[in-house]
Amino acid sequence: MRRAFSRQQKMTIVFGILCIVLIIVVLQLWLLTATMNAFLGGEEAVIIPAAVASMACLLLNAGLLWYVYQMERA
Repeated sequence: MRRAFSRQQKMTIVFGILCIVLIIVVLQLWLLTATMNAFLGGEEAVIIPAAVASMACLLLNAGLLWYVYQMERA
């Protein structure tokens, strides 16, 4: 039998998720800056790996958002 989280436990989980999301967003901004710098410098080989890494960050953020919505339903 699964017990629901208390309100304080939910807030702690949400704050932790928000910290992780903030780190991922900063990582994506750094990735965009580094990719644009490399592209403008003539290195076109970094575009596809950077796009894949950015897509992985997007999927991770979407998964965390889905988890928060699922936690609210329970």
